Amino acid sequence: MLSELFCRFIQESAATVMARAVLERRLPPGQLDAWFERTAERQYTRELLFSSVFGLMLEGVCGIRALVHAAYQALAHTLPVSVVSVYNKLNGLEPATSAALVRYVAEEARGLIGELGGARPALLPGYEVRILDGNCLAASEPRVKELRALRSAPLPGKSLVVYDPSLDIVVDVLPCEDGYTQERALLGDVLQCVRPGELWVGDRNFCVLAFLLGLRARGACFILREPEQFRFRPLGPMREVGVSEAGAVAEQAIEVLDEAGEGVALRRVRVRLKTPTREGESEIYLLTNLPAEVKALTVAALYRKRWTLETAFQVLEAHFQSEITTLGYPKAALFGSSMAVVAYNVWAVVQAALRRVHGVQKVEQEVSGYYLAEEMSATYRGMMIALPPPEWAVFQTLSWAAMATCLLDLAQHVRLSAVRKHRRGPKKPASKLPYDPKHPHVSTARLIAQRKNKSKAGASP
Repeated sequence: MLSELFCRFIQESAATVMARAVLERRLPPGQLDAWFERTAERQYTRELLFSSVFGLMLEGVCGIRALVHAAYQALAHTLPVSVVSVYNKLNGLEPATSAALVRYVAEEARGLIGELGGARPALLPGYEVRILDGNCLAASEPRVKELRALRSAPLPGKSLVVYDPSLDIVVDVLPCEDGYTQERALLGDVLQCVRPGELWVGDRNFCVLAFLLGLRARGACFILREPEQFRFRPLGPMREVGVSEAGAVAEQAIEVLDEAGEGVALRRVRVRLKTPTREGESEIYLLTNLPAEVKALTVAALYRKRWTLETAFQVLEAHFQSEITTLGYPKAALFGSSMAVVAYNVWAVVQAALRRVHGVQKVEQEVSGYYLAEEMSATYRGMMIALPPPEWAVFQTLSWAAMATCLLDLAQHVRLSAVRKHRRGPKKPASKLPYDPKHPHVSTARLIAQRKNKSKAGASP
């Protein structure tokens, strides 16, 4: 049974309670520390527990505290180490551990969304779609000694992100400390994640013959944009097949050679765009090994769904601090980025529960992500003071099914009116106002008084 105070928070900010409950089920301190000990290869726990670092970073990426340092200062009385030790821990966290944490939380999110019945319809029945894209971290502050004498922007790393559009979660990240590393160099690691029956969608930067053949060898399909100078042999002419939302579509059969010199048949789909790309291109070409029953028009439409990952990136940037510029060391910066993805996946579970209870259309068209995130970050600190960790232990032993039932009940208490979007028309461009250097300042009070006096004069008989 939940306490009366707990119930009051449910009434006032059920979404915040939902997010914390999801974290509590899979990521309570003891369980999280045990996971770290099993997963980390080089780092080990001394005085500072991984769960403490996780909690500090979570407050940073969710905007609960302005900075990691601010989170430490607020919670220093609960920690047995200095802030220097905290940063040393962050700077040593292995990128493989950061990636494993994302997968660990993604597994939880996948199970809960499945139990909630909150998955979106499959983009292509019979296939699990995976959208692949790169994410370069923004330049950090020059905190590292070697950077202080340089004016060049320091790049703390990059990662490849694997997104599941039906569940709206990031299922994997592949981090890299070297900000100069070409994304194609990470494709070998991507292949280790591929499973039979998946459909991988990506931009031309990933259209490398070895990657295509690797996907095929693992029983997966792909839709990848063809880069310039991609070598193939036509097996027939380009045939017009119809018009999609993006433009006129045509296809042709082609052949590429594998490592043994054997021919591999593919389809090449051309889309003549109604609107040119940002680079001014009027047509694009897609390569796929999907069977012929998946029409070229469907292939073109599926490629456009790649932009759903861009939407996820926008949410990460708008509502979570996915790039904490004060983290200059690559390992720390990559861990911060991965923590933002963890927060996003928890967010996705909350959104799935809201869609299930209030309806997909209502949530997607009316609920403001900004207001929802603002409510959650504003409420969280006070909620955790009023309801300390022992109060949340009730969620730790719940099964996926029981947890889903609980989330659906909590979702009924979310007042959508408090987080509703505000519809605005297009903004009019602001006209450039004249500037008088002789009068650089004005008195607001006097201007208001002048307006009132004019109104009174106009109203007098």
